[in-house]
Amino acid sequence: MAQRYGGEFSPDSTPKKQGTLRHATPQRGRSRAVILGLAGIPLLVTAFGAGPTGLAANLIAFASIALAAWLTREGLEAEEAYNARTISRRPAIPRKLFGAVLTGLGVGIATFDGGLVNGVLYGVIAAALHITAFGFDPMKNKVAEGVDDFQNERVAKAIDEAEAHLTNMAELAAETKDRVLIARVDAFRTTAREMFRTVENDPRDLPAARRYLGVYLQGARDATKQYVDLTRRSENADAKASYMALLDDLEANFTAKTQKLLTNNKDALNIEIDVLRDRLQREGITLR
Repeated sequence: MAQRYGGEFSPDSTPKKQGTLRHATPQRGRSRAVILGLAGIPLLVTAFGAGPTGLAANLIAFASIALAAWLTREGLEAEEAYNARTISRRPAIPRKLFGAVLTGLGVGIATFDGGLVNGVLYGVIAAALHITAFGFDPMKNKVAEGVDDFQNERVAKAIDEAEAHLTNMAELAAETKDRVLIARVDAFRTTAREMFRTVENDPRDLPAARRYLGVYLQGARDATKQYVDLTRRSENADAKASYMALLDDLEANFTAKTQKLLTNNKDALNIEIDVLRDRLQREGITLR
């Protein structure tokens, strides 16, 4: 049976936006986290031939290293989201730091049969190597200069909630295994994040954008859930066309609103410059 071409230039393909606001993916860090998880597998192989005490020690060591790998990966994703934003709260849980501690604990238990001192030393070295490889978690909030803490907190909270809606949309779309739909949702997420960055750069835009960050994104998430629930029962071309049209409308509205926010910010800056120029002229200072 012939297979439909689904490449970048396919008629059904959805081009991805290549903007500077897209999240950078730390592939190197994630691959290291995977390697860290794989490093504990030999402990399982040797566990069942080491007697009851050795079995328990090896299983605990393996669990510690596996949990460390998972926490490290989660920490890398949290750091990725933190770095992509202008205003952001630090991760509530220092996952990479906990990953380092668990790595040291796992290695220490695995090498404990060589003596207490050896186990402690190996554990400390393993924890230090983990920190060297993955670094520390972000330890402070990112705020906009010249904006009070209350306003920064409001923006960070609003963006956190909006990002949660986008993440839920992506997870729901992934369940369909429809590459065109997944790419379309991803393109909408990129457009929405352009508004997020605009609001972060000027928190005064939050009241004007709040409906988009809350009501509209929640509605988009709910529509995605309804569509995915429908496709679980049977494929429905009309439902897919309606959902795609909804995303088109939402993306157009988000783009227009973002441009309006940027235009308003530019107009406000021009007004401030004109006021400053008039003030300097009254003071007898001539601008060239």
